[in-house]
Amino acid sequence: MRGRIVTLEDTIFYAFSGGQESDEGTIGGSWVREARKEGSDIHYTLDEGHGLTPGEAVTVRIEWERRYRLMRLHFAAELVLELVSRRVDGIPKIGAHIAQDKARIDFMYPGSIASLFPEISGQALHVVTSNQPIISAFSDEAAGIRYWEVEGFARVPCGGTHLKRTGEVGEIELKRKNIGKGKERIEVFLKGGPLPSPS
Repeated sequence: MRGRIVTLEDTIFYAFSGGQESDEGTIGGSWVREARKEGSDIHYTLDEGHGLTPGEAVTVRIEWERRYRLMRLHFAAELVLELVSRRVDGIPKIGAHIAQDKARIDFMYPGSIASLFPEISGQALHVVTSNQPIISAFSDEAAGIRYWEVEGFARVPCGGTHLKRTGEVGEIELKRKNIGKGKERIEVFLKGGPLPSPS
């Protein structure tokens, strides 16, 4: 503990990483203003006067609605990235960000990347409506390297938060934005709720 900065022995918070925004919530009743990884630790910035002491047992709460939207948009963005990479071999990804309202992926691409949308959207919808399990596991547990996998579709290195099934994403909408010469952005939006769970 260092002033407003605290660490936890165990946590359910996801810290800002890989372009995905951190969770929001409380530690011991104090609002977490920021959660960032520092090496293997997560440093939490709380308000002044939080009153916590080293070694104290605390209750940790996250805003689940926000986390779940981030999870859905995260997998939607990963899905779009995988499909674009298959469609345009070697396309350079130059940035990504996942927030509660939308995700974005930036590419180096000549022309309008929107020309790919009908094909990519159709393929993404197929993966989502198939409602397959999403496997999340370690490829190297000692090194903390994880992946997600949808059998028959893809296995992708990723240490982010993941859904249980593809159908949880629901319907998505893609929008194009030109962000500079030869730089194209795909914005990903959620259009509705998750598909019903299989009975």
